[in-house]
Amino acid sequence: MAVSVRDVADDAGVSVGTVSNVLNRPGKVSPDTVARVQASIERLGFVRNDAARQLRAGRSRTIGLVVLDLRNPFFTEVARGAEERAGEHGLSVLVANSDEKQERETLLLDLFEEQRMFGVLVTPVAESMARLARMRDHGIPTVLVDRESHDPTFASVAVDDHEGGRIAAAHLLETGRRRIAFVGGPVSIRQVSDRLAGAQSAVAAAGGALEFLGTDALTVDEGRRAGRRILERDAAVRPDAIFAANDLIALGVLQSLVMTGSVHVPDDIALIGYDDIDFSAAAVIPLSSVRQPATLIGSTAVDLLLELQSGGAPSRGHIVFRPELVVRDSTRPVGDTS
Repeated sequence: MAVSVRDVADDAGVSVGTVSNVLNRPGKVSPDTVARVQASIERLGFVRNDAARQLRAGRSRTIGLVVLDLRNPFFTEVARGAEERAGEHGLSVLVANSDEKQERETLLLDLFEEQRMFGVLVTPVAESMARLARMRDHGIPTVLVDRESHDPTFASVAVDDHEGGRIAAAHLLETGRRRIAFVGGPVSIRQVSDRLAGAQSAVAAAGGALEFLGTDALTVDEGRRAGRRILERDAAVRPDAIFAANDLIALGVLQSLVMTGSVHVPDDIALIGYDDIDFSAAAVIPLSSVRQPATLIGSTAVDLLLELQSGGAPSRGHIVFRPELVVRDSTRPVGDTS
């Protein structure tokens, strides 16, 4: 049978209220009494029932984090940043994967609302603002992660993906490439559409047009499929540069291109990704990428959530970080043999 608070109180010779104070407000109890109660707790093997305590308090000490795809190391780093900051405040983080599916995202948000989470951090699959507003109205604050909010009533932390797409395409143009393709999708994901739009603006400014090659998901497998489609074309009509919507897509494209031995990266096709995950630098041809401060995004999202939970509007409602271009071998300039 589980040891109860009453058992601890009887063993220590104090009231149940005193044991509660030792557990929750030890500053209100004399040091001698605290020591006696803690000795009873250790001797009896008492484990506090946090679930019951949180139920009485009306909310848990857990933050729910919903991301698009946990297979993407970028989101793993976002979760790491959130966990580190949450831990500093005695909170935990429960990470869930929407798998880029609207129906699964809705299911997870329903579950988090039922569990009365301390708050929710979410990278929406598409436009989920009505569902998020309902959760907020029920007392669960919400912060958009890796997605800039265009609703002033929602806090958000993100990277300027339009600018990220622009600098990626501009870099490819600066290396001498002109037939540039964007590979990624679905475009219902805001990050994808923003990166695509940014790339289109850079190419249009140079007097060209960006080719769009859509994918069903942002995965290595989808990148491989896109790479095979490119290889099916005659060399004269292939793109001479590819901007992939994320590094997983880029790594899949790279695998398809180099496996045949008939196409060389970057001599025949330059390639740049997005996120700058660790695997990018370790690829067989080190991959250029656009870096996002993933860990900082996660920790900043928790900071915003804590401000919301304190009862007021966050002092910085919408935080947008600037992306950083990271150049490696996969986008070596045309004619550069170094």
